[in-house]
Amino acid sequence: MESNIIEVNAVLDILWIIIAGILVFFMQAGFTLIESGFTRSKNVINIVMKNLADLSIGAIAFWLFGYTLMYGESIGSFIGSPSLFYNVREDMHNLFFQTVFCATTATIVSGAIAERTKFSAYIIFSLIITTLIYPVSGHWIWQGDGWLTDLGFIDFAGSTVVHGVGGCAALVMAAMVGPRIGKYTEGSSNAIPGHNMMYGALGVFILWMGWFGFNGGSELAISGESVFNVPAIIINTNLSAAAGLITAITLTWIRYGKPEISMSLNGALAGLVGVTAGCSVVSPGGAAIIGILCGIAVIFAIEVLDKKFKIDDPVGAVSVHGICGAIGTILVGVFATEGGLLFGGGFTQLGIQTIGVLSVFTWAIGSSYLVLLILNKTMGLRVTKEEEIDGLDIHEHHGDAYPDFTIDR
Repeated sequence: MESNIIEVNAVLDILWIIIAGILVFFMQAGFTLIESGFTRSKNVINIVMKNLADLSIGAIAFWLFGYTLMYGESIGSFIGSPSLFYNVREDMHNLFFQTVFCATTATIVSGAIAERTKFSAYIIFSLIITTLIYPVSGHWIWQGDGWLTDLGFIDFAGSTVVHGVGGCAALVMAAMVGPRIGKYTEGSSNAIPGHNMMYGALGVFILWMGWFGFNGGSELAISGESVFNVPAIIINTNLSAAAGLITAITLTWIRYGKPEISMSLNGALAGLVGVTAGCSVVSPGGAAIIGILCGIAVIFAIEVLDKKFKIDDPVGAVSVHGICGAIGTILVGVFATEGGLLFGGGFTQLGIQTIGVLSVFTWAIGSSYLVLLILNKTMGLRVTKEEEIDGLDIHEHHGDAYPDFTIDR
């Protein structure tokens, strides 16, 4: 009887990981819709192609090399022992689950550099981030013997591992590629509206749903105590997203006189990103507060990056994933019910969380800069002025997403 129970539990755990992985896989559709909706119609095909490339390149690259670099036997607590063509029959469910996480990291970059970046340069960078940049820092935290794990760093589902790394790479690439034509004139920032906010809203709903697999699946089990842990994680995820959205609606209403759609949608995503690090260790109240703080932070971060630093990020990816990923990870040191500052743990965990964020962000920014600098010097990152004005769909893909309709392009 006992052996049968163990076998059933093992099957349930694997089944849950696969289902959660499928939900995360579907998040690629959400990213595609958000990025398409927040940008102009003349670049929709390019957005779709980049997201397809991220998923496909990530799947091959991570299986080929990246998975063992991240999860292989630790070399000095810094990197996994790499091998090619991973094929361990008993571990295929974990390979699938971690593959869709890896692809998500690359996809974050896509929206920040939309409408002016060469497709060829982008897919090369997508290959490198999924093969090298993401797996190395991921090993420090998730392999089990990484140096940040030994330090006590907590990032349960990837506010820093996934979203922070993607946000940092997006920041570097957006800065190096430069702003879209017409974005900044005479020192002022000009709005370039997206062509379809329905796409954007549908994308956020899809991501919100997929996040239940993203965070809930990171429990890596559904049997035993996990049968209670997973619902608690999902509740925390949902509360933080809702709090982030309500906060963004309220704040934009106060600041702009009307509740603004794109900022409100990013408020939900900010809450989701922020709670991802601590969704298993904070209370529902703590999760809601994290969502509120990230909902506030994302609005001001988008404004500062745009108006002060002149970083053109059409979808707010740097602020949502990078800034809120860092904030959410650090706040684990405040709101964790065991070891958090507000629960008698002192500043120890808060200090560890800060060290971890700074270390991973330094690696992600430095490695991304080096790779992108080489790409820029060799093949160039940016399309020509004519190609950008006409739209990337025509020049990069010989297509038109709306051939039978007249739309403000």
